Parts: sequence; C-alpha cells; structure tokens
Amino acid sequence: MVTEDLTDSPEGIARAAEVLRGGGLVAFPTETVYGLGGDARDDLAVARIFDAKGRPRFNPLIVHVPDVAAARGYALFDDRAEAVAAAFWPGPLTMVLPLRDGSGLSPLVTAGLATVAIRVPAHPVARALLRAFGGPLAAPSANPSGKVSPTRAAHVRAGLSGRIEAVLDGGACAVGVESTILGLDGAAALLRPGGVAAEEIESLLGVALVAGGSAEKPNAPGQLASHYAPAAGVRLDVLRPKPGEVFVGFGPCDGAALTLSESGDVVEAAARLFHVLREADDLAGPSGRIAFAPVPEVGLGRAVNDRLRRAAAPRR
Repeated sequence: MVTEDLTDSPEGIARAAEVLRGGGLVAFPTETVYGLGGDARDDLAVARIFDAKGRPRFNPLIVHVPDVAAARGYALFDDRAEAVAAAFWPGPLTMVLPLRDGSGLSPLVTAGLATVAIRVPAHPVARALLRAFGGPLAAPSANPSGKVSPTRAAHVRAGLSGRIEAVLDGGACAVGVESTILGLDGAAALLRPGGVAAEEIESLLGVALVAGGSAEKPNAPGQLASHYAPAAGVRLDVLRPKPGEVFVGFGPCDGAALTLSESGDVVEAAARLFHVLREADDLAGPSGRIAFAPVPEVGLGRAVNDRLRRAAAPRR
C-alpha cells in the first residue's frame, strides 16, 4: 500500500474525507497528538485501525466528533457532562459516558462496553476534516502500539507508512500529550491525566475526582477475566462441535452455523467478532452452548482470542 501525503489545504482535507468514506484510514492532527482515523461506524475500518497499529487488544477507542450536538447522538449526557463540555470542548479532554442506544457505532470502538469515550478536538484541521467527513471518527494515536505518540506528520510516516491510506499534515501538535480522560458513567473519575488538569475539572464539578478503573467495576477492557460473555456457555478451539452446540467457524469449516471469516482472514474476524458473538448467543439461548473453531494467534487473531477466552472464562 502506498500512503498518500496530504496537505491541510481544502483539497487535501476533501481527499482525506473521501478516503475515510471509502473505509480507508487517515492520520490527522489534533491539538494533542496525531490520531489514526477511521469511520467509527464501520466494523472493518475500525478493525484495520487495530491491525495497522499492531494493537494487541480491543481497547476502547476515542470517538472524535465536530461539536457537542454530534456527541449527544452517541452518548448520554447528564448535567455534569454538559458542564464539562461547555467548559472544555473543543479541547484536549475526553469523556467516558453511557452509550446511547442505537448509536450506530461499531462495537469494536467501545470494546463491547456500555460506555463510549468521546471528545470534540480543537485543532482546526481536525475540525475541518470532521465536518468534511460528516460522521464520527475513531482515532487512537497514529503510531505502532507501544511506541511514542506522534506529534508531527513525519512521526506518523516513520511508523505507519505503507499500512494506512493517507497522512494529513497539519504541522506540529500544540499540546503534545494525549487528552485527559474523565469517566462520568458513575462517580467522576480520572481515567487518564492529559491536556486538561484534574484540578480544573474538580474546580468545575466541585468534587474530588476518584481514581478510575477497578476489577469490580471495569471501565476499560482487560480488567476482568470473564468479560464480553454471552449468556450461553462457550468452548474454544473446537474442531468437531458436540450435538446441539452452535458452531462458529474460521476458514473452511463443515457444519458451521456462523463464521468469523470464511476466508480465514483475522482482520475480518476481528471486525465480525462482537456481532457474531451476539448472533450465536441468540441462536443458542441462555441454556445452550457455542463452540468456536480455532483462530490463529497472529496479528489481530491474538485480540480475537483474547476476547473469546474472556467470553469462555468461568462466570462469577
């Protein structure tokens, strides 16, 4: 794949929006760091974000929208969220809020959780791109997983050239650290320090922020052994299902009721995973069983298997 270099001209922004509408990935500047953007409603585009980054798990991704009105279409706002949005948006702050029913977002964006991380960026190029695209963009930092976050287009090209469709060059990022993440799906919680000081948020809300994340009340994936679990029981690495089991195949499989990918593509399997889990659960019923064919531990196959192991873990 040849990665296009786009300028922040009207023509470059229009081209970037065209690439995104076609399911492609575009790195773009925000005031914090460069984000790797894909259509947050497109399962395959979101799966390709994880694949391009080499991201080992389906961690929730931040959804970028152009304004508060758009954010309300994807998340439920209480009075606290409205106050925070009025004070800090557009800007380097992300809120984790309850997901609105019928949002249309890919479940890969939320990692199957009932919350969504969302923000309105302040960077003029990001805002212009969001307006031109006309939809929500899922966008983690535009760097290989585990590497230093990029604050210039050259950093993005060094890490992701040949793995994504385009880089939209908007110059150096002003803030240079990721957005603050504020959880408001319960008690106000600081989930990640960043571009907005916790003290500013505490002053606005009039409460001290609690530390976010626990094994008892996860607000991000990977905090419980049993997670993403359907009502039906789950068996993994099955070559021959037992009578009555709903068999989910991968690659060529005889007798599979459903498949993660007929062609054996781990990226397609990642894109379909949450949808297939729900469909298999509906077919099996709460007292039934689901059997999954083996998925190779390569690329996004590791993330697929991580989620399947959590779905199959003993329930508390």
